Amino acid sequence: MNVITSFKEKKHAKQMKYERSLLREISVNLLKKKVQQYFGSSRFVTGLLMNAGLEEALYDVAIESYLLGANFSKFGYYGEGIEVARKRCTEEEQHLTDTLYHFLLFWGKGEEGVYDETLLSMCEQYVETWWKEGYLKGERRFKLRLH
Repeated sequence: MNVITSFKEKKHAKQMKYERSLLREISVNLLKKKVQQYFGSSRFVTGLLMNAGLEEALYDVAIESYLLGANFSKFGYYGEGIEVARKRCTEEEQHLTDTLYHFLLFWGKGEEGVYDETLLSMCEQYVETWWKEGYLKGERRFKLRLH
């Protein structure tokens, strides 16, 4: 007797396998280094980084952005430029940026004041950097036929 599976289940399983293989390429040390690079110089965020939950949230956003870039790298493999592919996921990328920004504002408890614009800029750069890194890794994997 044959087992009947749906295309959604197969697609989901393939997506999970692809994401797991991508996540093997980034390390916790790299995540920590990028957090310090982007948020370590800000006095507002430095005080908040003592909280382990906040640091994990920064890691989560980095991973989501990395996977988003990797998923859209297939368009680069088929000839689109990186900026054209990035425009395809503007809404998702903006959602990640807004989520991170509002999360930091929530944990700042009103102490952000002057830091609003710089904090938003830091969040945008952080998400963009991880998106590009995921995009480049994903594109390389497509070229090597590891997808």
